[in-house]
Amino acid sequence: MTKRCVAVSVAAVLAASLLAGVPGPRPAEAADHERKAAAGTAVSPAAVGGEGPARRGPALPGVDLDTVTIPELQARMAAGSLTASQLTAAYLHRIETVDPRIDAVLRTDPTARRQAAASDARHRKGRARGPLDGIPVLLKDNIDTRDMPTTAGSTALAGAPPEKDAALVTRLREAGAVILGKTNLSEWANFRAEKPTSGWSAVGGQTRNPYVLDRNPCGSSSGSGAALAASLAQVAIGTETDGSIVCPAGMNGVVGHKPSLGVVSQRGVVPISAEQDTAGPMARNVVDTALTLSVLDEGRSAPRGALEASGPGSLRGKRIGLWRLPALGEGVDAVMKRTAAKLRRAGAEVVEVTPPYQKRLGELEFPALLSEFHRDIDAYLATREGPRDLGELIEFTRSSPEENTCFTGRQLFEQALDAPPVTDPEYRAMRAELKDLSRRSIDETLREYRLDAIAAPTNPPAWKTDCARGDNDVIPSSTPAAVAGYPSLSVPAGTVGELPVGLLLMTGNHRDAGLLALGAAVEHQLDAWRPPRYLPSADSDAAR
Repeated sequence: MTKRCVAVSVAAVLAASLLAGVPGPRPAEAADHERKAAAGTAVSPAAVGGEGPARRGPALPGVDLDTVTIPELQARMAAGSLTASQLTAAYLHRIETVDPRIDAVLRTDPTARRQAAASDARHRKGRARGPLDGIPVLLKDNIDTRDMPTTAGSTALAGAPPEKDAALVTRLREAGAVILGKTNLSEWANFRAEKPTSGWSAVGGQTRNPYVLDRNPCGSSSGSGAALAASLAQVAIGTETDGSIVCPAGMNGVVGHKPSLGVVSQRGVVPISAEQDTAGPMARNVVDTALTLSVLDEGRSAPRGALEASGPGSLRGKRIGLWRLPALGEGVDAVMKRTAAKLRRAGAEVVEVTPPYQKRLGELEFPALLSEFHRDIDAYLATREGPRDLGELIEFTRSSPEENTCFTGRQLFEQALDAPPVTDPEYRAMRAELKDLSRRSIDETLREYRLDAIAAPTNPPAWKTDCARGDNDVIPSSTPAAVAGYPSLSVPAGTVGELPVGLLLMTGNHRDAGLLALGAAVEHQLDAWRPPRYLPSADSDAAR
């Protein structure tokens, strides 16, 4: 959840096509990093597994953690030149040495090295379980894990861990992924106060944007986005009700995919609304994002298909509708204009569009979420030690000093407690209208302009974090797909000053695979990613 008012099955065939279609390891590039380091030249902080030439961590010759992809890592593991244990140790070292700057990781899993060793044994025997076997993954701390606390950022849930893993965690474990730890988040996924501060929780404190440390990482998957930008894991899992995967992805310069509703099971994830909630993959590139979705996918989506490898001609003939949203500022609008020009040069047809019904969606979404949150959070709390329902949670939050160190508001909790039940006819009419208008806003636009996807800015430049003021996050682009349950994907588009801006792509229901394929092609053409510099502040937000 980011704002106050607030797929395809990519299974084994998808993974195989991606592994075959992505370039392999780049030893020449790694050797160049080593030469620069030896000469005292600045290198990317994640180059060769460390934090730069002065504090290099466990050596991973030829591997740049900033840019390496899962297919490249798996190729090295298959060849015996890299082990999951080495990769896990490198990421744990980065968490130890880099995370104190940004406070993105709440805790590491004490069994991570043991998980990696088990993966190494499978690789030696030729029994790797797939593309995520041995790959370190961070989980947002509203996703249940039986062996680590799951708090949603609140001390109310800081006692005993859940009894069972979330369904998506089970899928990751079965795929051989190394569960590296838990990331911080906006407490209760930003569904607590009218003026919250994204990236803050009573359990984890404030997560900072790695690009400019006094700027916000956006919520609520703030820790997942910031951790990926800082190369603290290969992939991460976020969750979204409206904007909470794609906004942190955009604002931290990484990739985030909000799948079609139902593609990823929500069982064992702290809820806001079953009508909109979904977990989804985040990574530094589209390939890793798609491979992670291939593991998380519950197999309910259709049609099946493989994500084709992107290339220079892969946008030719594609039609993209650009929803510019100039209200997000001149710098963001300049990024969108440059993006449109690049896509046109690559052969895409780009036309400007404005999806209809947005004002009405804004009027209806928040009241519907209040009723759904009351129902769904009561059901979840009944499975955990601590407050047993929303009323007890309100009292706990009011009386706990730790819960009131950044902001004190509980307005959304209180409004949800008083909201009509989901059996109320007025609520039912509201949700029905929301579903209808949100789907029509996308479907009608796609049909009228014969589009493959709608594109929009994912985020404004990151605002300064300020507990007293709260967020400045009126970001309308995520709402149509979030309310409709349709897929959306944010890829890096450029910067405003030092601050990343994402391009949000959205399309029709259960067209996740096609969206990821298009996103890979767009990513290839924009080539907008760059590593963070951990600047303490930025004087100018001028576009660049």
